[in-house]
Amino acid sequence: MNKNDMVPCPYCGEMIRKKAKACPHCGSDERAGWSDDTYLDGIDLGDDFDYDALVEEEFSGSSYSGNWWKSWKTLTGILLLVLFLLFVLRYLL
Repeated sequence: MNKNDMVPCPYCGEMIRKKAKACPHCGSDERAGWSDDTYLDGIDLGDDFDYDALVEEEFSGSSYSGNWWKSWKTLTGILLLVLFLLFVLRYLL
């Protein structure tokens, strides 16, 4: 199944087949008000919207991306902690 064949359910947001008659997750169907005419009503994303690119742009370099060691704030904090410990050990020994 192609990624382009999947769309979010207009009621629960779970990914379903584009041609699905009903959502297997929440049970909504055309009788409940969903149809091609109401698909993404009021959401002005445009045809070229790329959700994966948005997530990468928003969360790259943050702790959510799993690359916390690349964050300059973390490196600065570690460096300051090491310098503080060296300063304290110098006077204790």
